[in-house]
Amino acid sequence: MAATEEARRLALVAAQAAADKKANDLVLLDVSEQLVITDCFVIASAPNERQVDSIVEAVEEKMRAAGTKPVRREGAREGRWVLLDFVEVVVHVQHADERSVYELERLWKDCPRIDFVDSAVPAEQQDGVE
Repeated sequence: MAATEEARRLALVAAQAAADKKANDLVLLDVSEQLVITDCFVIASAPNERQVDSIVEAVEEKMRAAGTKPVRREGAREGRWVLLDFVEVVVHVQHADERSVYELERLWKDCPRIDFVDSAVPAEQQDGVE
């Protein structure tokens, strides 16, 4: 069963919040066929802990405005890999070093990607961001 429309909508909200804070390498995955605990992953990275924190704050703010809040938040103190669990959507914000070590998108490579287009980038500058 594919991710619900609500899960996809929330994943896009989280991704846009991360993009607005200049997150790198945004990847959205439909993990609903592989996991029963969530439908979507949003994976983002940043070059330093301060930016990781900024992305996390923006995601939480936009998700609250969209009507949900995290049921679990892990790793915020260290700022290297923060996991935000919104039940239907799990957001991973990683320091670039952690991202290259753990390679979550490789681990979940069999899961379909969800298309994401950054609304802040003009259409002519888009290059098929997923």
